[in-house]
This record gives sequence, structure tokens and C-alpha cells, in this order.
Amino acid sequence: MQNFIPDIYQKSIYDIDYNKLKQKGIKCLLFDLDNTLIPVNVDVPTKKVKELFVVLERDFKIIILSNSGKKRLTPFKEGLNVDVASSSHKPFKKKYLKIMDIYKFEYHEIAAIGDQLLTDICGANRVGITSILINPIGDYEKWCTKINRFFEGFIYRKLRRKGLLEKGEYYE
Repeated sequence: MQNFIPDIYQKSIYDIDYNKLKQKGIKCLLFDLDNTLIPVNVDVPTKKVKELFVVLERDFKIIILSNSGKKRLTPFKEGLNVDVASSSHKPFKKKYLKIMDIYKFEYHEIAAIGDQLLTDICGANRVGITSILINPIGDYEKWCTKINRFFEGFIYRKLRRKGLLEKGEYYE
């Protein structure tokens, strides 16, 4: 169950204290796309995300790490002027390790931000990078995500009973 416990839990990407991450030595932010940066049914970056990224790219290398395909990520790569890692197969380690190799980051210099315990948090924790959970920002989910959410429900209940994670009780 340890792989499902985020290091940080915040309401949204806009509530994360990025200055604290910088002080901890984080140099690279891996953002999930769907229901983390934008709702699943939105095809281009929003103005608010663009504004956030302009500020963040002063201090961090930003990469969108998504299980979605290249076609889905292309408008975000171009619109946000960031690198993307498509078809990442999270929670498997391969893309995380490839990013560390390509960009020459150590595990302690990277934070991954996402809305799913089974993919985003588990993947980051398996590699040993800082994991940051946020609430999903959209109501619509793809069928495969709905399956993940079903199993996440069991994980949340087990973690809550052990006093390890409670939905809506945010922490840094």
C-alpha cells in the first residue's frame, strides 16, 4: 500500500507550493495531462495553465508525462512549449527512467503531479521521485480511468482506515 501514498496532497495544481519544491531541490516537474492539467474532453491548453507554466518554467524543466498517445499530446506540446512523454504506460518505470537518463536528473530532483493513485502516484513512488496527488478537475472519465477509479475506491478506504490518506485532507 506504500506505493499509493503521495508525498504531497493538494486540491489542484494551483495549490501546490512550488517554492517549497524548489527549496527541496526539485528541478523537474512531470505533469499528468487528463484531469490534472485539463479535463479529458478539452483538446488545447487553457489560458490559466499557460500562465502557470510561464511562471514555473523559470525554475523547473516541465514535461507532460501521459498515458495518452502522441496525437493527444501534440497540441499541449506546441501550445505550452514543453516536452511530452506520450504512451507512458504509468505506473511502469520505463518512461520515468528514460526521462531521468535523457535530461540527466536524479530521482530526488523530480516531482510527478497527477490525479490517480494507480497510475501517477504509484508510478512516481516506484521510481522514488516525489509524488504529488491532486483532485481530478473534470467529471468526465475515459472507460479505462473509470475502472481505475473503481479500484482506487478500495485503496482509499484501506488507507483511510489505517489513517494514512483521507480525501480532502491536504498536506505538504
